[in-house]
Amino acid sequence: MRTRAKTAGIALMAVLLPWSAKAEDGNWFTNMLKYGGTTVPPSQPADLGEVYCPTVDVAENGAALRSYGGRADDNAGLRSQITLGRLARECVRLADGSVSVKVGVEGQVLLGPAGRPGRFEAPVYFTIKAGDQIIATRARKVSVSIGPNEAQGLFTVIEENLVVPRPLSESYDIGVSLHGAPGKAAVKRKRKPAPAAAQAETSPEAAQ
Repeated sequence: MRTRAKTAGIALMAVLLPWSAKAEDGNWFTNMLKYGGTTVPPSQPADLGEVYCPTVDVAENGAALRSYGGRADDNAGLRSQITLGRLARECVRLADGSVSVKVGVEGQVLLGPAGRPGRFEAPVYFTIKAGDQIIATRARKVSVSIGPNEAQGLFTVIEENLVVPRPLSESYDIGVSLHGAPGKAAVKRKRKPAPAAAQAETSPEAAQ
């Protein structure tokens, strides 16, 4: 009983304080991304020339995804919350001068007060951009199971071979998000004001 109560307490704290997404180097997660194992293999001769490899950014409002059983933002009706955790990347220069990017994402699914154990899908979007130009996009859906008497489930996604052309290989950004279509930041867009005549005929509720 103590273990179950402790697990539920952790889940509730995570709902109130979402697991922050961050990029880290030099841990077992990045070792898995780079070497396919938890340990670092013997050192190899260094590659000639450096490869530009920016840290992974999370799109605005893209680090958490919540599902409600009733009114949105009502914590009592929260069914589940998906959050991004650690992020990692690896960049390799190809023979033609382009760069192949590999991105790793850790995340978790937490049950809310109104949630039930079961299978959940975590949508993860990967984007490579240079300024406003979208270079590459990928979308992945990861299944996460939460069993009886459990309050959370973990997932890991590794996306490979996101290629950056040589002309853009020295200035690009790597992004991930749980929201929106690939390549689009999860930001609120301002609606264009309606014409005065249309506003007069539309109720405030319908205009929302």
